[in-house]
Amino acid sequence: MIDAILLGAIRRGSENALGQLIEKYSAYICTVIRNTVGDSLTHEDIEETASDVFFALWQNAAKVEKPKAWLGATARNKAKNKLRETHTDLRIDDEIATDIISEIEDAILLDCERNAVKEAILAMDERDREIFLRYYYDSQTVATIVAETGMSEAAVRKRLERGKKKLRAVLDKQEVFAL
Repeated sequence: MIDAILLGAIRRGSENALGQLIEKYSAYICTVIRNTVGDSLTHEDIEETASDVFFALWQNAAKVEKPKAWLGATARNKAKNKLRETHTDLRIDDEIATDIISEIEDAILLDCERNAVKEAILAMDERDREIFLRYYYDSQTVATIVAETGMSEAAVRKRLERGKKKLRAVLDKQEVFAL
């Protein structure tokens, strides 16, 4: 109710009424602006943007129905505009761009390699895959694998050797590491 009275007074040119709305909503407006732009604007830029919001209220009072909602929406829009004004395009020099591209290519290559290894391991027969994963993935010793599977040490080592050969053959065939 008080906002409606103050808004009516502002429409009639009362600077005092505008001052009262500024006092009432300044903290709210600054919070809306900070939440919109984060740490991207200086304290001075935030204060300037808040002033722009209240100046816009003064100019558009005849169109405003709900001051708080209008002020919040205007603050968000003015904050975004201020952010666009104060921040120029990010320029990336060639060396940084090359490094970024290289890192992306390395990540893609690593992902391809992981997928190829996974496919190669899944292509092994079940018993070889179990031994291979226990030794290389779970870091179990040959002695532990022997104790838990009941296989001989020679059989476990032979399955590991056979698994490595199959893995190498699949990877060579897919030429994953030859990129």
